[in-house]
Amino acid sequence: MADFKIVVAGCGGMSHQWIEYALTRKDAEIVALVDLFEDAAKNTAKKYSLDCSTYTDISLAIKETGANLVFDVTIPASHKNITVTALSLGCDVFGEKPMGESMQDAIEMQNAAQESGKSYVVMQNRRFNKQIRAFRDLVQSGEIGNQGFISADFFLGPHFGGFRDEMDSPLILDMAIHTFDQARFISGANPVSVYCHEFNPEGSWYKGNASAICIFEMDNGAVFNYRGSWSAKGAPTSWEASWRVVGSKGTAMWDGTHSPYAETTIQSDEHKFLHDYEKVEAVLSYDGQDGHFGCLDEMFFSLIEGRKAETDCTDNIHSVSMVYKAIESARTGKKVFF
Repeated sequence: MADFKIVVAGCGGMSHQWIEYALTRKDAEIVALVDLFEDAAKNTAKKYSLDCSTYTDISLAIKETGANLVFDVTIPASHKNITVTALSLGCDVFGEKPMGESMQDAIEMQNAAQESGKSYVVMQNRRFNKQIRAFRDLVQSGEIGNQGFISADFFLGPHFGGFRDEMDSPLILDMAIHTFDQARFISGANPVSVYCHEFNPEGSWYKGNASAICIFEMDNGAVFNYRGSWSAKGAPTSWEASWRVVGSKGTAMWDGTHSPYAETTIQSDEHKFLHDYEKVEAVLSYDGQDGHFGCLDEMFFSLIEGRKAETDCTDNIHSVSMVYKAIESARTGKKVFF
């Protein structure tokens, strides 16, 4: 009998990776699929040859199947209802980002998890690859000294169509949480304040602001600068962004694709206008799975080992707050404190 009896809430395209992962685990069983449109749930069950019930109501699905774990792969507007309901019925919840449609939703969801004594963990798949974990280790090892300036560039031009084209803040609200969460992961620091300027440059195919510049002060004394655009034509960065962390002894670099490295000052008694530097290669020691599968591994390990997951809601709420505080700053034209 499976240790984890899973209800999958939301049967759109994103659910496929979650379902495919669950099917690799011998200790897990998908006992129900839930979607507002039951035909979507039935079609998903057929696609994966799942012998499980389908529902339009999350409460009924949990009660009738005896589920103890919910995968929330619904749209952001549904996250609060799905998560709070599942927690109240004794289920742990693994959910897609962002936690909620507002900061208040995210706070209420975190409170619901704490009151229930169950786990609510958020998908942050971009923490899980060899390069970013090596970059994090390099930055936090002390090799470049104390962090002072953290910079991330994110420039791509995806033509999604659909709801993103109509959003007021498509870049910040739908995508930037990945880069903001990466900044926290890489630096080991949380935000103190933010100033954000959003804009929509000529040639953009988005209705809302598809570009932004953010300045975050972090609690380790460093400043994190985010520059991004979702309507950038040509010379694209990686989806992981392009990173530079300047420290008191050197600089760590990662282009989001290749192996990261650092250049550190070669100490000399001779006075030099510009110092010489030596290259330090990052150690690629992470041997886990990439992306969604890596994050889901961590989620399950946390339940099995009885500990908080790396992307537990109590951690992820700091990344969510960066999104909503940045939007508040952009709309008020003022520096906003956390």
